[in-house]
Amino acid sequence: MVIAIGFEGSANKLGIGIVKDGEILANCRRTYITPPGEGFLPRETAEHHQQNIHEVLKEALDQSGIKPNEIDVVCYTKGPGMGAPLMVCAIVARTCAKLWNKPILGVNHCIGHIEMGRLITKANNPTVLYVSGGNTQIIAYSRQRYRIFGETIDIAVGNCLDRFARVLKLSNAPSPGYNIEQMAKKGKKFFQLPYCVKGMDVSFSGILSLMEDRIDELLKDYTPEDLCYSLQETVFAMLVEITERAMAHCGSDEVLIVGGVGCNEHLQEMMGVMCSERGAKIFATDERFCIDNGVMIAHAGALAHASGTRMEFKDATITQRYRTDDVLVTWRDD
Repeated sequence: MVIAIGFEGSANKLGIGIVKDGEILANCRRTYITPPGEGFLPRETAEHHQQNIHEVLKEALDQSGIKPNEIDVVCYTKGPGMGAPLMVCAIVARTCAKLWNKPILGVNHCIGHIEMGRLITKANNPTVLYVSGGNTQIIAYSRQRYRIFGETIDIAVGNCLDRFARVLKLSNAPSPGYNIEQMAKKGKKFFQLPYCVKGMDVSFSGILSLMEDRIDELLKDYTPEDLCYSLQETVFAMLVEITERAMAHCGSDEVLIVGGVGCNEHLQEMMGVMCSERGAKIFATDERFCIDNGVMIAHAGALAHASGTRMEFKDATITQRYRTDDVLVTWRDD
C-alpha cells in the first residue's frame, strides 16, 4: 500500500493531492486568475504559487488526516510546463522529501492526466485525447510507452480558445475556456473557419490569427456568441477526426478525454456521437480531475513507485519540455 503526496504547478493551477492505494484523501487547489484580456506570465504565476503553497500543503495534510511520517513517496511535476511555476513546486517537494526523509519522484504531467483518467473512469486501454492550455496530443499505449499518434504542430487547443477569449475581453474566472463554452451555447450563425488537419496532426495558430486580425469586421456580421460557437465547432471537429483515425489504427473501442479542455461538455458530446457510430465507449472526468491537480501527480507517482521506479535526489529537477513518450511505463504489463 503506497501513500503518496503530489505537487502540481506547471501552469496557473497550484494543486496538492494525497492518495492511498488509489483512494483520494485530499485534492486541494488554488488558481491564479488574471484580469480580462490578459494571460498569465511565468514570473507572476510563480509568485502566486509561492504565496499559496504553504497554505495548500497544510490544507491537504489536514484534509487527508495523514501525517508526514506515513507518506511513502513525495511526487512533483517534473514537466512539461512553465519553468518558474514548475520550479516553485519542485523546490517545495525537494524540501519536504529532505525534511521528512522520504524518496522523491518527478512525474510527467501528461501521464498524470492519463493515469488519473483511467483511475476515475475505469477505462481499460483507451485511445487518449489529451487537450489542455499547453498540450494537444492523441495518445495510445503500446509496449511500455504512451505513444503519441498525433499532436498540434503549433499551439494547443486550450491556448487557442483562451487567446480568443482575450480578444473578446472575456473574464478569466473561472476559466476563459469555460466562458467560451457558455457563450457558444447561444451562438446561431456559423462562420466558416480554416480546417487544419495535416495527417494525424492539427494546427490552430492560423485559425486564431484569422480571428484576431479580422475581429472588428467579423463583429459587424456576427455576434461574439456566434464566433465562439464557430471556433468550438471547427477545432473540436478536427480533434474528433484525428481521434477516430487513431482508434481505427489501434482497433480501439474506448476513448478517454483528459486535460482542462476535456471538461468541455460539447467536446464530450461530439466525441460521444463519433463513438456511438463506431460502437465505442467514451470516458471523461469532471473539473475536479480534468483541470490540473495534485492528486493526478500523486497517483501516477504512486504507480511508478510501487512498480519499482526510483529517482536519485540529484535528478529531482524540472524540464519545460518533457515528452509523453519519454517515460518508461513500468506499472502496466498489458
